[in-house]
Amino acid sequence: MKYYIVIPAHNEAKNIAFTLQSLVYQFHKPKKLVVINDNSSDETEEIVEKYIKKHKWISIINKTSDKLHLPGSKVIQAFQTGLDSLDNDYDFIVKADADLIFPANYFETISKHFQSDERIGMVGGFAYIEKNGEWVLENLTDKDHIRGAFKAYRKECFQQIGGLKPAMGWDTVDELLCKFYNWKVVTDATLKVKHLKPTGVNYNKNARFKQGEAFYSLGYGFLITAIASAKLAILKRKPLLFFDYMQGFWKAKMAKNPLLVTHEQVKFIKKYRWKTMKEKLF
Repeated sequence: MKYYIVIPAHNEAKNIAFTLQSLVYQFHKPKKLVVINDNSSDETEEIVEKYIKKHKWISIINKTSDKLHLPGSKVIQAFQTGLDSLDNDYDFIVKADADLIFPANYFETISKHFQSDERIGMVGGFAYIEKNGEWVLENLTDKDHIRGAFKAYRKECFQQIGGLKPAMGWDTVDELLCKFYNWKVVTDATLKVKHLKPTGVNYNKNARFKQGEAFYSLGYGFLITAIASAKLAILKRKPLLFFDYMQGFWKAKMAKNPLLVTHEQVKFIKKYRWKTMKEKLF
């Protein structure tokens, strides 16, 4: 299967060579890979240019945007810039971060999953971070969720869900919309991706409220938001984050922020969330 990769990158000089090298080593290489150099002030561009000289399928686009690193909008706006530069001659599209090391069989295996069932809309592996010299699972989400760091979408699914939303929560709403349109989401535990930079390490302090705003924008409502906030705060081992998330939710609610989904999709999402929570409890 033919696939494209889009990598948004901001000041990733320490990591991006590892990412690009792991993609060069893939058994099944991408047809095209475009790096969006988003307002970097380090040597990110120079490092990418070295790979471009050796590999014609790699390219770079320099983009100027706000230096403030808030989750969601900035990275997806950069992704969209890369997507707009590509044609539609692909079978699946990949949004990847610039601080990853993929195993050599990663996209070969992803391709096999897509080929095995035409209703599979998204596929991904699992993120591992280094702790005390060992690579351990970065356990921030359920095992049926694909991390935003490495999302692979079948073209037809990607188009039906309307692409990616430039807002915090984009990497949850995409999967919920997949299920709304009866696409399957597949996670493969054998695909272990090394995540060189812990999630959220560069986020601005104001970003701590964004998760709660995201829960609101997904139409979760108060109870589901409270449960999801408590769970995430526990997974991050920072219980006080619960109050930041809830504050973000109420701020968004009082401001009547727009939702990322339609009224019909909100009903589906709430029903689906309650169903999965009951299954895990009982």
